[in-house]
Amino acid sequence: MTVPLCVDLDGTLVRSNVLIESLVGALKKRPLLAFAVPFWLLRGRAALKQELAARSSIDVARLPYDDKLLADLRRERLAGRNVYLATAADESIARQIADHLGLFDGVVASNGRDNLKGEAKARALAERFGEKGFDYVGNDRHDIPVWNRAREAIRVEPHPHRYAALARALRPVHWAKNLLLFLPLAMAHRLFEREAFGHALHAFVAFSLVASAVYLANDLLDLEDDRRHPQKRRRPIAAGDVAIEVAFALVPVLVAGAAALAWYLPPEFGALLAAYIVANVAYSTGLKRVPLVDVFVLAGFYVLRILAGAAATDVPVSHWLLALSLFGFLSLALAKRFVEVSALGARAESRVGGRGYIAGDAQVLGWLGVASGSLSVLVLALYITSRDVTALYSHPAVLWFACPLMLYWISRLWLLAHRGDLHEDPLVFALRDPPSYLVAAATALVMFAAS
Repeated sequence: MTVPLCVDLDGTLVRSNVLIESLVGALKKRPLLAFAVPFWLLRGRAALKQELAARSSIDVARLPYDDKLLADLRRERLAGRNVYLATAADESIARQIADHLGLFDGVVASNGRDNLKGEAKARALAERFGEKGFDYVGNDRHDIPVWNRAREAIRVEPHPHRYAALARALRPVHWAKNLLLFLPLAMAHRLFEREAFGHALHAFVAFSLVASAVYLANDLLDLEDDRRHPQKRRRPIAAGDVAIEVAFALVPVLVAGAAALAWYLPPEFGALLAAYIVANVAYSTGLKRVPLVDVFVLAGFYVLRILAGAAATDVPVSHWLLALSLFGFLSLALAKRFVEVSALGARAESRVGGRGYIAGDAQVLGWLGVASGSLSVLVLALYITSRDVTALYSHPAVLWFACPLMLYWISRLWLLAHRGDLHEDPLVFALRDPPSYLVAAATALVMFAAS
């Protein structure tokens, strides 16, 4: 008679950690539960898991299962072998997973009193099946005590490209947005001042660290929605390519690194960086679900970067630049939402997951986006005719050539959006779009000629 096969859950059957998922899910619903977590932990990890499981809802059908392992388990089951789920996760979640998969003859899990991890799990399995009376599939050092008491130790290898996946989760391509921190310096024609440029570079790194922390936090909070989305489900955390506990731990580390860099810059910069973090928390936990408010907040993030760059370098920022940026970036934020809402029809869905938009909102978003983009060009035209322009440019009339260039770029962006050819964040699209580089180069040439 074949011995039973016992299978671990976290990191083995599922490329995730259901305890962290329960914690994130519970805090997403009720952030004030963070104050209760330490008291639950005082009663033991098993009690903590039970409390969190009761206050969160994990969609077990969309967890990132190890497909190869599932196929192996099905073969073993068809061959007549008994298969058990043996996990330190709370019993309620383990049974939901077992019921969904229909693969297991029983569940051995934490029950609110006993935390079945490491030696405790080894003891429980040995008592149930006998010493060396079972085979065990696990993935890390916590499974060593179980392997020592199993007949055969079977190890699931970690994801072979986990470091590349972590790099993708940090979204370094989006750091390009933080080049806006150099904009006040460039517009003041002081970009080549060594000390000021050094301050701007420090600010750029600080904002990039915070941006990566924000993306990780957003991916943690949006796990359920991302796993339902045809493209976003491939994001590293949602797909299980990056360990959820690693992402969870990295968030405060990245923020601490940004704070350390901000310490060496003017306090005004630190205040704006803190405001950016607070605004992102507010956006992630609620504002992104409020129609239109979300796009104004996104546009505000870009303007805040410009203000932070000015604070870091002690360069006054022009109200013309702020007005142009506000309308321009509002247009880009609306384009991003327009694309998401327009895609609902192809998926036969009526609402954008995790957002407050419905399928019929696409037309209004398009109108607002085109109008905002046009207003940004109007602000540029008004600036060219103002007295302020003569302080920085010897030939301000040359700047008029920048207007059609900017108008062309915004019009083309919206044309692509309406055609369904804009498949990503507009600024990320621009970084991969040759015509955008040509427009940027032509605009830089116009500004140089005007100087």
